[in-house]
Amino acid sequence: MARFCFWKTMVSAAVLTVFSLGPTVAEETLDSNAFQRIIKNQMNAFAAGNAKTAYSFATNSLQQKFQSPELFMEMVRQGYQPVYNPKSVTFGQSKITKFGPTQEVHVVGPKGKNWLVLYSFEQQEDGSWRISGCYLTKSDGLAA
Repeated sequence: MARFCFWKTMVSAAVLTVFSLGPTVAEETLDSNAFQRIIKNQMNAFAAGNAKTAYSFATNSLQQKFQSPELFMEMVRQGYQPVYNPKSVTFGQSKITKFGPTQEVHVVGPKGKNWLVLYSFEQQEDGSWRISGCYLTKSDGLAA
């Protein structure tokens, strides 16, 4: 009986260790440089008015939702001014969240307000990354 309790304790400890290390290991392998490059390139496309290029950084499911580069660009122009026309941009951490791999971005929007933007990413079949979502939150803290 003592041997059973010993092994039960060892297995429980091993499982807890695996679960506690899992997200840390995954976060260490996130490609922050790729995420930041994609976001910068999409913001540059917004600034240039290049709807087709901006749209190309979105996942296929987002592209299907908005149906065309022009509709996508209009949605961003109307609902996401801080990323469509930022005054300044500073990158925060890349991490795993309930949305998947994410990149924090601190933005000062066109009206001078601070925003925390969380971009989520999805890896494509070819191994590349595309933006799967963008979540804006007003921020009183860190300015870009």
